[in-house]
Amino acid sequence: MSFPRYPRYKDSGVEWLGEVPEHWLPMPIRYAAKLESGHTPSRSHPEYWENCTVPWFTLSDVWQIREERRQVIHDTAEKVSELGLANSSARLLPKGTVMLSRTASVGFSAIMGVDMATSQDFANWVCGSRLRPSFLLWAFQAMEHEFRRFMMGSTHNTIYMPDIQALRFALPSIPEQDALIAFLDRETAKIDALVAEQRRLIELLKEKRQAVISHAVTKGLNPHAPMKPSGIEWLGDVPGHWEVMRVGTLFRDVAEPGIDDLPILSVSIHDGVSDKEFAEEEMDRKVTRSDDRTKYNRVLPNDLVYNMMRAWQGGFGTVTVEGMVSPAYIVARPRRLLETAFIENLLRTPPAIEQMRRHSRGVTDFRLRLYWDEFKNVRVALPPQAEAKAVLAHISVMDESFRNMSAVSERAIDLLQERRTALISAAVTGKIDVRGLALAEAG
Repeated sequence: MSFPRYPRYKDSGVEWLGEVPEHWLPMPIRYAAKLESGHTPSRSHPEYWENCTVPWFTLSDVWQIREERRQVIHDTAEKVSELGLANSSARLLPKGTVMLSRTASVGFSAIMGVDMATSQDFANWVCGSRLRPSFLLWAFQAMEHEFRRFMMGSTHNTIYMPDIQALRFALPSIPEQDALIAFLDRETAKIDALVAEQRRLIELLKEKRQAVISHAVTKGLNPHAPMKPSGIEWLGDVPGHWEVMRVGTLFRDVAEPGIDDLPILSVSIHDGVSDKEFAEEEMDRKVTRSDDRTKYNRVLPNDLVYNMMRAWQGGFGTVTVEGMVSPAYIVARPRRLLETAFIENLLRTPPAIEQMRRHSRGVTDFRLRLYWDEFKNVRVALPPQAEAKAVLAHISVMDESFRNMSAVSERAIDLLQERRTALISAAVTGKIDVRGLALAEAG
């Protein structure tokens, strides 16, 4: 859909703005809004942190605004006291102030829905009579490349206050701001609804995929196969010719030291074992010296591995190439010829994951561990090898189909988000004349 343009434009003199409508006023934002910095009261004075009642927006709240879908903030993770504010550079800012994150998570913005203060990680704009907070918010969302231009720092990014003071935009009249705000609210809501539909579709595909896998590894592919009670509560009935046995009958626990030449394999809760070695920077975090590799466990193709602390979340994987895994992983080697990937898929089903949780030991979820002595007594149902291969082939074909369908939705989301970004940028730089559009929508 194409939108009308203003009849006349002029050079704004600002790179990110380009040409703007002739009657718009390019200027530093500080000419239309008062810039305020946040602060943190001294932690060395406990009395500053007693009777805390004032909302205080900090980096721990950035999650609320990271996706730029939540425009107005009413609550914060932390509060600060009035005494703390009185003895720091921070101050209570009025409802309607626009805050912009300038440290670590740079460039995210929101409007204060109540009076609140912020930490020094935010630049805060108290809008004057010529500027609507929502217009400034939309302008900030269009300034992503401008923020990148000013970012400094190696450990974490920061935009320093002199650069914040230099930020510029083009200011239309209040009636035009109101029309632009209404236009963007309406059009982005349409796009956001389409994105939400695609995300729901992806979630439904994931649920359908899991249901297909769960049925295949617990009931088989033949809907007419005679069934029998497995004797395992979480499995229920299984095909009559499948064997029910303990994990310890199928696998043995091994702990072979790593070898320098072997790659350290990546193991994911969601994707199992990857045959790709860690990226160099990730390797640096996990293996600080070459002799540390001896602390890792050697694995062979068809080994089953699991993270003791993540088994209750489905953290199982089948090894596809010789390599090493972290000592946090149990390595279970098959005692006989079998399709380990079948067992992996079985152990990733929701009922099995709940069973792993029951067998894990620990005080809290974060400390739960599934030890081999517990895991080896878990019972599973296993089809003949040829049938297990057929099930895995069926899962592979189904997986490819689901990946393709999900990829279509992911691409649709990317295109919609690109359109959203372009639409916001075009509107706040005056490339769209929204005045008539607002009237047409109202009519």
